[in-house]
Amino acid sequence: MKVLVADKVAPEGIEILSNQAQVDVKLKLEPGELKKLIADYDGLVVRSETKVTAEIIEAGKNLKVIGRAGIGVDNIDVDTATRKGIVVVNAPTGNTVAAAEHTIALMLALVRNIPQANALLKSGVWQKSKLMGNELRNKTLGIIGLGNVGTEVAKRARGFEMRLIAYDPFVSAHYARTLKVELVSLEQLLGEADFITLHAPLTPATRKLIGARELAKMKPSARIVNCARGGLIDEKALVNAIEQEKLAGAAFDVFSTEPTTDSVLFKSDKIIVTPHLGASTVEAQVNVARDVAEQVLAVLNGEFSKYAVNMPHILPELLPFVKAASLIGNFASQLWKDR
Repeated sequence: MKVLVADKVAPEGIEILSNQAQVDVKLKLEPGELKKLIADYDGLVVRSETKVTAEIIEAGKNLKVIGRAGIGVDNIDVDTATRKGIVVVNAPTGNTVAAAEHTIALMLALVRNIPQANALLKSGVWQKSKLMGNELRNKTLGIIGLGNVGTEVAKRARGFEMRLIAYDPFVSAHYARTLKVELVSLEQLLGEADFITLHAPLTPATRKLIGARELAKMKPSARIVNCARGGLIDEKALVNAIEQEKLAGAAFDVFSTEPTTDSVLFKSDKIIVTPHLGASTVEAQVNVARDVAEQVLAVLNGEFSKYAVNMPHILPELLPFVKAASLIGNFASQLWKDR
């Protein structure tokens, strides 16, 4: 078995793969280089930097599994992989706590003006009066997406004595109640929340889930945090809302184009930005590396993969049903637009 690791992953993951397969680590490959190399490999491991396009997947004549060391797979053409009988696996729980903690950190930074205070004081200005903040206690937190990360955010927000509401068409009211979260419509969440945090996947149905129409329904004192996926929020519409004082502030860890050093979001002092640090902890990187390595080996050994994002196992005799499964998935994703 041969596995190509195209993005930097923790050594613990490489070690697990190396116990059963020949592993080649080749970083920062250009698309053309990856296309030429991929035919020799049974497995491919990436993070978010490498784009696994349809063209690359088609060139993977021996490819059986693509592993994403992390949660989101929007850099992988999952439809093409599914059609080719290639299992796509990810590591959805390894960086959950890291992403949740970063979300809370950004909320605190917003509400207590921490970046502004740091910049002012280091520039020689002691200025307390213009840095008056607010408490999280007794504020309403609206969570869009009550999955792994959304759940961990809810648990931590309870410690701040916040009221919790959530919008998630795939979560039962019973599950939400166990977290002391009230399930509501997206429209109700937008109107009631003092803070909104997004933890949804990026799909055609969720792209620009929060646009000008949705922002107009929010309180002028509300703040929004996105540590999930760039593209969930219409960035230009959000900046316009803040400039017109229809929104108090925002914090972004993800962007519609990454990497980036020039964004409309950078122009406002009321918007805090970080360079996709949600999963950037030592612990999270070790966890996702181990998880994805175990999933890749499971597929290569003919075993069922725990975190397959397209099918638990794609068998040749099941390929005629792949298109039907894809249609069902597309229908389910449209529920995100259900008001």
